Amino acid sequence: MFAMAGAALVMFVLGYALHPLWRARPALGAGLGVAMALATLALYLGLGTPRALHSEQRRAPQTLADAVTQLEAELERDPNQIEGWRLLASAYTAEGLAVKARDAYARAVKLAPDNPDLLAEAAEARALATRERRFDEGAVAMLEHALEQQPMHQRARWFLGIAQRQANRPADAAKTWEPLLAVVQPGTAASLIDQINGARKDAGLEPLALPAPTAAPGAATAGGPGLKVRVELAPALKAKLPASASVFVLARQDGGPPMPVAVEKHPLAAFPLDVVLDDGDSPMPTMKLSQLPKVQVLARVSASGNAIPQPGDLASAPQSVASDRKDTVVVVIDRVVE
Repeated sequence: MFAMAGAALVMFVLGYALHPLWRARPALGAGLGVAMALATLALYLGLGTPRALHSEQRRAPQTLADAVTQLEAELERDPNQIEGWRLLASAYTAEGLAVKARDAYARAVKLAPDNPDLLAEAAEARALATRERRFDEGAVAMLEHALEQQPMHQRARWFLGIAQRQANRPADAAKTWEPLLAVVQPGTAASLIDQINGARKDAGLEPLALPAPTAAPGAATAGGPGLKVRVELAPALKAKLPASASVFVLARQDGGPPMPVAVEKHPLAAFPLDVVLDDGDSPMPTMKLSQLPKVQVLARVSASGNAIPQPGDLASAPQSVASDRKDTVVVVIDRVVE
């Protein structure tokens, strides 16, 4: 309808402008009319947006896949849009397309190579695109450059410490994480110091003491109601319980990296064990439990007391649940970690 109206308008204007010539020299007038109409069409096709006339281009996207398709088309037309590539990468991540997300973040980083937020996101995407969820040399270089731009960028510092742990450099990981203790909330510090002390222990260093909490009396818990979890032990594994072990109960991003968004450590006691995970249990300052629609909940008995899984630990299968679930999530420790 719009195209027909536009064509009629063009013909009307041309007819009005060429009417005197048409009466004097009909052949020349007709020829000029056709030529000008074709020139107008060519100019529009070359400089305009003819696809905008299509109904599918005018409608709002109804699904994430629709939005991705439209955004891909827009970036193909104009690839110099930093936030466009960033948004497309986030959409790919939501769809589980880790390799495409990595590549989209890489395009964004080329356009904004000194943006620390973008560098941290791109490094995480590189790790998620690998089977082992490992930060490779390219991801580490991004994280180090992010910290050159913003030394206390919390997410980049957290991810760099994980990369150093993966590379068997526990002393470097502890050194990278320790400055975060000065800026995170007390509830987060309790979980973070477990990670730091695990790294310090592996490096042969003395553990750090957790600073005394300074919250005002009656202060609310950072995470609100939280996610209630009950940990049970399969009867067949009772004889395999190691002495002086620790129980880790954690939640991590559903389909995301293995690092937890909330974790609690408890001494081994009688099962079942009931805990409540909330934002105060997050070891990652920039990623909270309440920010995620779904999480994976699991539990693990660690003979070493180390937060990093070790062969011989006892564990439950991950269970995907809504982060705002009201009833209790029951996980059963029923397997031995290989």
